[in-house]
Parts: sequence; C-alpha cells; structure tokens
Amino acid sequence: MNNNDFKQRDLSALWHPCTQMKDHEWLPLVPIKKGDGVWLEDFEGNRYLDAISSWWVNLFGHCNPRINNAVKNQLDTLEHVLLAGFSHEPAVQLAEKLVSVTPDGLDKVFYADNGSSAIEVALKMSFHYWQNTGHKNKTKFITLSNSYHGETLGALAVGDVTLYKDTYAPLLMQPITVPSPDCYHRESGESCAEHAIRMFEEMKSALEQHAHETCAVIVEPLVQCAGSMRMYDPVYLSLLRKTCDEYNVHLIADEIAVGFGRTGTLFACEQSGITPDFMCLSKGLTGGYLPLSAVMTTSKIYDAFYDEYQNLTAFLHSHSYTGNPLGCSAALATLDIFKQDNVIEKNKSLIQKLSQATEQFNDHLYVAEVRQTGMIAAIEMVKDKTTREPYPWQERRGLKVYEHGLKNGVLLRPLGNVIYFMPPYVITEEQIDLMVKVAMEGVNIATS
Repeated sequence: MNNNDFKQRDLSALWHPCTQMKDHEWLPLVPIKKGDGVWLEDFEGNRYLDAISSWWVNLFGHCNPRINNAVKNQLDTLEHVLLAGFSHEPAVQLAEKLVSVTPDGLDKVFYADNGSSAIEVALKMSFHYWQNTGHKNKTKFITLSNSYHGETLGALAVGDVTLYKDTYAPLLMQPITVPSPDCYHRESGESCAEHAIRMFEEMKSALEQHAHETCAVIVEPLVQCAGSMRMYDPVYLSLLRKTCDEYNVHLIADEIAVGFGRTGTLFACEQSGITPDFMCLSKGLTGGYLPLSAVMTTSKIYDAFYDEYQNLTAFLHSHSYTGNPLGCSAALATLDIFKQDNVIEKNKSLIQKLSQATEQFNDHLYVAEVRQTGMIAAIEMVKDKTTREPYPWQERRGLKVYEHGLKNGVLLRPLGNVIYFMPPYVITEEQIDLMVKVAMEGVNIATS
C-alpha cells in the first residue's frame, strides 16, 4: 500500500470532519500508517511531528506502552457493559481518582462519550437542577464572546465562533453573550489582570440583570482554544465564582481542552483557587486513546435528583457507551503517568523552553502577539502590526503554514491566521526547536 492508493480509497468512501472536501482536489490528504511518541508516519515512511497533539488529545505520545498495556489487559477481562443498573471496576476506580484530583467539592462523576456530549450533560443537568428545586424560570445560559464548547446543538448554542455556529442559528437556543476578557484586546499599558477585572463588569451587569432567569455561566478557563487560542487572566475566574454564588447561578467550567496539564496546572481552575459547579473533561482524559468524557459535579446538585422514582426527578440522560471499560482503563493509565512521572513539575522546563523558542516571533513584522499559557502557545499573524488589522480570512494564510509544515515534517493546523503549539508532553527540547523553526519558515512564506 502506498500513499496514493490509500488516498483514492479514502476519498471514495470517507467524509472528513471540519473539512471542505473539494480542497482535497489540490490539498493532499495525509494518510497515517502508525504513530510513535510525537511522530506520525505515513505509508511511505514520511514522518510528521504532531505539534497539535492530534486535536489536543494526545498527552504522552502515540502508542504509549503503558497506556497500550492497560487497554490490552482490559480487553481480556471486559470490553463493555451498560452502566445503567450495572457497574465495573474501571468506571468506579476512575471516578474515585477524578474526585481525588479535581478541585475540592466535585464529588460526583457522570460519564459521557466526548467533549460536546459532556457539555450537553452539564447544560441539561444545570437546567434540570433548577427545575427540581422549584426555579422554573431559570432557562437561560450566559456565555463569553469568542467561546467554543462543541458542535452538538446545545454545545453549539452556548459557543460564539461564527464559522461553526451561523449556519445552524435557526436551530439553536439563544444564550446571553458577554464580551470576553481576552487579553489580546487590552488597552495600551493595561495588564492582563487589569483588563480582566475591567471586562468583568460586563459579566457582573449581565448577572445582575438576568440571574433570575439564568441556569449557569459557562466558560473555558484561561484559554479560548478554538477561538484562536485567546487567553485571559485567572482573576476573572475568581471574580466569576464569587459573583455566581452571590446571584445563585451555576458555574460550568469547560476544561475539555485546557484540562490535564495544558495550562501548567492539572486543571486551569486551580490557578484561580475555585471549584465550579460543573467541570467538563474529555480529550486528554484518556491520553488520546479512546472517546470518553466526564462531568464532575457536587453532592448538592446530585442530591436534587435523588428522590422517589414516582416524582420523576431522575436525570434520564444516557449514552450506549457510557463509562466504557476500555476508555476508563486508558484514563486510569493516563492519571497514573501524571502521578508516577511527576508530569506537572517536569513540564515546567518544557513550558520555559517553549517560551524561549517562540520569543523570536515578537520581532516579526506581521505578528501582532505571541501568547502562552502553560503548554499552549500561539502566534497571531496580522496584515498590520501597528493597527492589528487582520488578514482577510479568505486569503487562508494559515493554510500556507500548514502546507509548509507538512513538507517539512511538522503537523501544524492553524486556526485561521493563528499558529499554535500544543504538543504531547513527551516532546524534547530539540523537537520544540524543530517545531518552532518550521513554523517560523511557514509564517515568513504566508506573510510574504
């Protein structure tokens, strides 16, 4: 089998996600035969450094022996069983571990299949809580501009990235949208913390006005990932937690992309010292191996559903593969690696290296900002550095960086005009240098 033969098979049968399929008339599809560590390899031996962790899921490299073994061992015991009325060891053990590592007070775990499904669970659970407790008028959600929470209808509704959302607008509920504290838009001389505090006034005003009809505020803590990797200061979350409590509104923390060490702490909420009412987890939860998500919540919320069956207060939400033993086993192995290898501490040197390597972009004539939170770094290309006028999206400048990356053995998948790095934690300093070098070459080509 060679690359071209495989491509022909693929394009005759597959419809790929987040893709204009007509592009593949001129943009080569990349067939992958195998993976090893940070590398992906095609059918002809070409290798690509996975600088984006295969859509932000891979934490400890492809074909990690420890996660491999955990899944293989589970295969010989139990592949799947329904979780309604039944249970199994990996699901319980993972729930116990998640309760122990997430912020204090998140005592209950509800499993789903993927990130969008976790958001749906949290939205429904928050709404249903208020219905069960007699607050029938609470039916709305508050969200941030430029936010992204997934592409199922509920998750899409509380997001604000028009590229994904506008087409489906007639199908969606209408949230209350508040301007993001995104530090990119701070005023000259204003710190990110000062900007966040100033922008919080918009959120406070929305809560003052709408708390009586609001179930929850939903945010991506610290980094709006699909929203061009825009970042904000932790003080915003501290203020938000306090004000949600004041106005009796839930706080949903979407840590699907930013959880499990991406921001430098195991969970982003730790940097504000807060406990949300719901924390949604997925992506890195299984180390990039299998679809699994978890919604963490409090005993107070759980208790509002705990009742006699005849009162019809149960949370009747389910997925066929809820709590799948193979996914739970991969997640358990992932959490074991965090603990045994002291990953959060060891990542500090990689975070510093990534910062040093990307400093060179600050002087680029067509780069408006270099930003970083933990193991996430982003480079924003603009038409005019002084005014920050963006390139027209139709020019697809980021795509030129992507093409250059593939030609030079690095998988970069820019978000519009934003090049970002979110590599597996097994990356070396030398591989970071390679990744950034190829990205710089790509930026030069894209902006010439």
